[in-house]
Amino acid sequence: MMVPNALHGRDFVVVDVEGNGQTPPEIIEIAVLAVSGVAVEVDDMRSWLIRPTRPITSIVTRKVHGITNADVAECPTWPEVSDKIEQALTGRILVAHNANLERRVLSEHLPHWTPPMVLDTLKLAKAVWPGIGSYSLEKLVTHAELDTTAVSEHGHHRAGWDTWAAWQLLARLVDDGGLGWDELVQAAAPAEFIPPREPEGRLW
Repeated sequence: MMVPNALHGRDFVVVDVEGNGQTPPEIIEIAVLAVSGVAVEVDDMRSWLIRPTRPITSIVTRKVHGITNADVAECPTWPEVSDKIEQALTGRILVAHNANLERRVLSEHLPHWTPPMVLDTLKLAKAVWPGIGSYSLEKLVTHAELDTTAVSEHGHHRAGWDTWAAWQLLARLVDDGGLGWDELVQAAAPAEFIPPREPEGRLW
């Protein structure tokens, strides 16, 4: 899949995490898609299943991602994989759907990690496609007729499916909006990442 021109020359990482339904949540699955250069393939995506310290609640298994405690019983714990995950994220612009949630959970798990920029496909979709009703990731995939067959084995609302869908959504929104980099940041970044506008010159 080709990377939109507005994103060339920048290193991104598209991320989705799934949790155990506890408070505070523990990550039980994470998918990471590194984007550099002019093209990206689904095979570039990495994912981990993680065994939490507290069990996955039945309601989040049933209503959200379908991951059971048996699925993660033999998986590594967070401390066993956190270094690899932090390395995959560090120095890259974070892209996610409802990105503030992903960033908060990741920051709680990786206290020394800070993204240089965050782009939220939920915020961007509202700017580019106003008034379409639901902005859930699945609804937006349907609205845009995005092709998710490459990750169909992951299942909806699993980390791999959501990550690939969020990447496709970002690319489509950039193209549909005809956005350059500065316009993308204004439309998709959380407020704290948006640089102040230069004041307009005036005659004295």
